[in-house]
Amino acid sequence: MITTNKKLTFEEFLAQYPDGYGIFELVNGEIVQVEATRAHKNVARYLMFNFNDEIRRLGLDYIVDKDIVFRTKTAQGREQGRNPEVGVVLASVWNANVLAYGALTESIQLAVEVVSTNWEDDYVDKLDEYQRLGIAEYWIVDYLAIASRNYLGNPKVPSVFVYQLIDGEYQVQQYKESERIISQTFPELAIAVEQVVTASLIYKL
Repeated sequence: MITTNKKLTFEEFLAQYPDGYGIFELVNGEIVQVEATRAHKNVARYLMFNFNDEIRRLGLDYIVDKDIVFRTKTAQGREQGRNPEVGVVLASVWNANVLAYGALTESIQLAVEVVSTNWEDDYVDKLDEYQRLGIAEYWIVDYLAIASRNYLGNPKVPSVFVYQLIDGEYQVQQYKESERIISQTFPELAIAVEQVVTASLIYKL
């Protein structure tokens, strides 16, 4: 974690972002480095390429990337800077100012968080912030079944939770094992949870 003498705003976070030294988020006014295992990155890469294939195949007005930073706000109004493992944004929004850096203040279409040991961030904090921002679709990919049984059920099994924004509130569907993951953003996407789990171990194009 990079500490400062005062709590940073989103604009100050962008100005001080340690570009070229990894991935960072603004959390509670401090710059926090986000670290991931190779398995974690394999999952994100697998989903990103599958999303991109759908965008190209269907000619959808989206851009997918692993480095889309955007501003959120907590219930208390504190600015946060989030950088999901995979982000999908309308191409028209992205291209509105192509000379700008990657950070956005607008909502994006879809955010994917791949769960690690600090799983409560994804299931609680980011869920609230993403709903507040109006992100239409939010995936929590718990490929190691790390979260508590309150979320995963008993027994705990690897799961993908897809949250769809309906009338300003998220409605969630849990997918596991051989179940096909249903996405409103990519309605013809044909991947199952077990394929995501396999990708974490062995990534292939």
